[in-house]
Amino acid sequence: MQSSVVKIRRWVAGVAVTAAFAGGALLSQGFRDWAGHTVLGSPRTPVTIAQNALPVSLGNFANGFSAVIKPALPAVVNIRTSKIVKPQAGQMAPMFNDPMFRQFFGDQFGNGMQPKAEREQALGSGVIITADGTILTNNHVIDGATDIKVYLNDKREFAAKLVGADPKTDIAVLKIEAKELPTLPLGDSSQLQVGDLIFAIGDPFGIGETATMGIVSATGRADLGIESYENFIQTDAAINPGNSGGAMIDIHGNLVGINTAILSHGSGGNEGVGFAIPMSMVKPVMDQILTHGKVVRGYLGILPQDVTPELAKAFNYNQPGGVLIGNVANDTPAQKAGLHQGDVITALNGQATTDKNTFRNSVAAMAPGTNVKLDVWRGGKTMTFNITLAELQPDKNAQEGPADNSATGGLEGVNVQNITSDIAQQLNLPASTKGVVITSIDDASPAAAAGLNRGDVIQEVNHKPVTSVSDYQSAVASSPANQPLLLLINEGGITRYVVVEAH
Repeated sequence: MQSSVVKIRRWVAGVAVTAAFAGGALLSQGFRDWAGHTVLGSPRTPVTIAQNALPVSLGNFANGFSAVIKPALPAVVNIRTSKIVKPQAGQMAPMFNDPMFRQFFGDQFGNGMQPKAEREQALGSGVIITADGTILTNNHVIDGATDIKVYLNDKREFAAKLVGADPKTDIAVLKIEAKELPTLPLGDSSQLQVGDLIFAIGDPFGIGETATMGIVSATGRADLGIESYENFIQTDAAINPGNSGGAMIDIHGNLVGINTAILSHGSGGNEGVGFAIPMSMVKPVMDQILTHGKVVRGYLGILPQDVTPELAKAFNYNQPGGVLIGNVANDTPAQKAGLHQGDVITALNGQATTDKNTFRNSVAAMAPGTNVKLDVWRGGKTMTFNITLAELQPDKNAQEGPADNSATGGLEGVNVQNITSDIAQQLNLPASTKGVVITSIDDASPAAAAGLNRGDVIQEVNHKPVTSVSDYQSAVASSPANQPLLLLINEGGITRYVVVEAH
């Protein structure tokens, strides 16, 4: 028995030695392959998205990730901006408003001692994407700037010209007059998966070029209230103030995102939750800016909503996915085509719709005049609509809610009032708008938890029209006890559906 154990151990040892030699040969071959790997983009196609990138053997990173990061560093720049901030008319220097000062000197200085205009400076980062000086950055890095300076890795300084910017996605394109600059190739961010290694490069706090490493924590992050159009890559790589506009690169050295924001809970520093705009969103915006100097978006004219389990139950909708139409604006492609409130869009051009954010981004990415096909569920039947998109126009300004003058007798914690022409005007609504306006709401109430706010107008309760406080009270009272209520809410002229738990 003892002899056989020895033989087995010798056999195992032989296999281990053979495997070690084979592994060494593979690692050696991998190292030779890496030596010839091209990280920088070809000057002939500086903004071409990389396709079908091959995985890199882990054997190439025996000494860390310098083989990926070092070639990328020269293509990331520091951006310094300045702007003149003028004081408001009639605003005096702080010391002249001090009560003690005014007690002794009164108003004899009048408005003659206005505070002087000041120069405000800011720091950010950017990424060179063409050898002749095209640079990507965030809109908030250069917003309102009168002077933009770009500092390269080799210490050269350039004055930059703003080609164009898109505040809705927080993307800006700059241009400097230079040649043969280092660039980063654009990667395919749609191939990123949770757990993939990524690197963030920028100039945090103005201390100098810095690289950090992390993983893709999530993709498709939205509804964060950071930008109008959101589809963020989330990462735990350290992103701090000054990193904005910098590069997020993948393990092949390709640019997959533009670092843009962090969640810091008031600390202002990195807490492991950072966001980058993916290149799948950046590139179409950049292309439009380079071609037209601005971004033009397609417009359908609806307010899309996610189909929550509560809404699905209220509408008796039993299909997966879908986007609920909460509002159809007047004189829009959607209205002209015959779309209605309460319709559920199940597919866009043959592709199933999964959520409102993806649907909204898809429509906005299309050019005005594009023909789209929508599959729509309405009352248990599926219908098809062919619609030509219009051009998205600037948003209207929000209006404040009305004064408090309320009645109760409906939803718990909610006070309402008949909507009058004066109130409709305050809420930026047509004078003919019907419903009851919420004048106050208890923050601890189920209605507040569902997202109702002061100034919202309730126009339907469980599909029953509401034209007065009595209609509202009657509709709520006649609803089955301990059952959720489906409300149609009008907020600033835009309607949406809300489910409020048992009343």
